[in-house]
Amino acid sequence: MVAMFQDDNGTSSVASSPLQVFSTMPPLTRPTLLPSPSSPVHSLKDLKPEERGLYLIHLLLTCANHVASGSLQNANAALEQLSLLSSPDGDTMQRVAAYFTEALANRILKSWPGLYKALNATQTRTNNVSEEVHVRRLFFDMFPILKVSYLLTNRAILEAMEGEKMVHVIDLDASEPAQWLALIQAFNSRPEGPPHLRITGVHHQKEVLDQMAHRLIEEAEKLDIPFQFNPVVCSLECLNIEQLRVKTGEALAVSSVLQFHNFLASDMSNNNGHSLSGDSASSLPLSNSGKIDRFLNSIWGLSPKIMVVTEQDSDHNGSTVMERLLESLYTYAALFDCLETKVPRTSQDRMKVEKMLFGEEIKNIIACEGSERRERHEKLEKWSQRIDLAGFGNVPLSYYAMLQARRLLQGYGFDGYRIKEESGCAVICWQDRPLYSVSAWRCRK
Repeated sequence: MVAMFQDDNGTSSVASSPLQVFSTMPPLTRPTLLPSPSSPVHSLKDLKPEERGLYLIHLLLTCANHVASGSLQNANAALEQLSLLSSPDGDTMQRVAAYFTEALANRILKSWPGLYKALNATQTRTNNVSEEVHVRRLFFDMFPILKVSYLLTNRAILEAMEGEKMVHVIDLDASEPAQWLALIQAFNSRPEGPPHLRITGVHHQKEVLDQMAHRLIEEAEKLDIPFQFNPVVCSLECLNIEQLRVKTGEALAVSSVLQFHNFLASDMSNNNGHSLSGDSASSLPLSNSGKIDRFLNSIWGLSPKIMVVTEQDSDHNGSTVMERLLESLYTYAALFDCLETKVPRTSQDRMKVEKMLFGEEIKNIIACEGSERRERHEKLEKWSQRIDLAGFGNVPLSYYAMLQARRLLQGYGFDGYRIKEESGCAVICWQDRPLYSVSAWRCRK
């Protein structure tokens, strides 16, 4: 992985990432290359960016070890130094470290439920729909990831629905109309003409579905395409399959973007969420009859012609906090790097994405356990096994779809992004670091 540091003139220059350097050091030599925890404050502040990055990683790992072992006095000392050196508006490693520091502090606080609740008693939970939609839109605009996902999903649907006259698409997270506006336009360009199209959108916020319905109906009327929108106001975990209103005779497609991993938390007993040692059963066996398996079986029962799944391609579902910290450090350093290359450090929109999206994910991965820990990201290989066991067979993404996706990245000028093919699926990478996967599936009868 490559990290970006700012030159004196404010431009980006590519240097070896502190994480990359740290991972190649023999463990016994690491402490000798870093300042002592008792180093004077002024000497720590004088560290060069690369040295500071190494030291921040060292401190995070040291702190996580102390938290896991219950040595809270030592953890507190590490947190004090982390707070001094990290910064939500600094360079990549400073920003990443700031959110991991907050997450580790939250994990400690959760071991005292009374203290944690008292400190958070007056904080209102933000259920601001417009803010949630705004941050999602910022992520869509700042990263090419969802654009690539939507392009590959739509292409797989178009190819699967060739010649079909009645098409029903189920969107399991109907928050972004751009994907389906593009699909409506693509269907309109078919040589055989557009099908009768019905889209079912699942989302927990009625306002989000209302906005989507308005945009899609307006576009369909403009193009004179027969179209219906079926809104299902519901969280995915509470969805009754009957609400999808699948009819006989229509060709069905299912799209899931960053949703399936949430099911992995559904069967975990909460254990009060206060254990410092982690879930002993956090990685659910693939052969179990957990909620994700039951949901996949329900989808299989609808006999979709195509199901396209986008997920984070990361191993953040380890049983110990140390495992998750190491893996998520690499992932989020890469994601923060992506922003470092494109968006000024002072950008308020950048800070919103880092805090409200990535920061909350980091906090959930590090500070939470049991059913409270919802960000249980797993690798494509594990998802493929799980979906295969549910009765689906992989549909390789077409050469044309992959070509379009690569052209999209080039067209947007996103240097550093790569798309690699893995068993017929697409893996979106930053440099060589896998970030997200897109895979297509059909029912295996």
